[in-house]
Amino acid sequence: MSRILFVVPPLVGHINPTVGVAARLTAEGHEVGWVGPTSPFASLIGSGAAFYPSDRPLPDFAIAGRPPELRGFASLKFLWEEFLIPLADGMAPLVEAAVEEFRPDAMLVDQQALAGALLAERRGIPFATSATTSAELMQPLAEMPKVAAWLDELLNGLRERHGSPEATHDLRFSPHGVLAFSTEELVGPTKGHIVYVGPSITQRPDDTPFPELDGRPVVLVSLGTANAEAGEKFLRTAVEALAELPDYQGIVVDPTGEVTDVRRVPQLALLPKCAVVVCHAGHNTVCETLSHGVPLVVAPIRDDQPIVAQQVVDAGAGVRVRFAGSRQSS
Repeated sequence: MSRILFVVPPLVGHINPTVGVAARLTAEGHEVGWVGPTSPFASLIGSGAAFYPSDRPLPDFAIAGRPPELRGFASLKFLWEEFLIPLADGMAPLVEAAVEEFRPDAMLVDQQALAGALLAERRGIPFATSATTSAELMQPLAEMPKVAAWLDELLNGLRERHGSPEATHDLRFSPHGVLAFSTEELVGPTKGHIVYVGPSITQRPDDTPFPELDGRPVVLVSLGTANAEAGEKFLRTAVEALAELPDYQGIVVDPTGEVTDVRRVPQLALLPKCAVVVCHAGHNTVCETLSHGVPLVVAPIRDDQPIVAQQVVDAGAGVRVRFAGSRQSS
């Protein structure tokens, strides 16, 4: 059987979908290794996972958090220049050491774990891209040539430092294929070697207590794990609105604990019980929700979320509201 190295960033929404893929490969007799998760995220993968390089502790990337008020190009610029590029530079020696030790036959590389693509191309290892959001598949910068040129310059700089000077493909799209955790019905026609596999909803390690349900239709409100600071007003407005709907049981998730005391829920287990989900149009939440036939109210904040929100609306699977336009009574 084969050895497959998974290269992921320290981001919950990018690790979770790959857990099911790794479980399937392991069940079929393949050997799976991991590089990239920091200590707080290792538990997402489960006990018994093999992290590489094995002769050192899990990494602790000191990368600046993005200010919650940033939007538009300012947000994109910060994401790349202050997070993704430094992350790639920091992960490159770890991935190289992992490749040297694990000797993978192939790699699965997250779109935002660019060090994996760089080392795979330099070492001649076949790899597939893990696309945990469909937004990049839509080529959103195609009509913004100056922004696209700026991003190309950043990616070319990474390739000069860590990759193969002969390679010409976009680091975000493996020439061997892209594993997209969505469906063509939601995304629409795209170009390239893309395999749509839908949401990865294999049971994941999760010891979060299940909320007590009282029999009323459930409205789940969640802005994901990366938007806690930006979402306080929205969550407060949701609490007020649900208080005026006594026929529904509202569950408002607030990782900060400032608005509600529900910091986490076992989302995969809870979704089948929901009547509607209100969210930020995070790609995983959207696809996991739709896999259970539950309608959506989407309030995109930034990054890929406006694109995913429009996909939901175009598919007739939900309605879109303005995140910044939520009103809170005095």
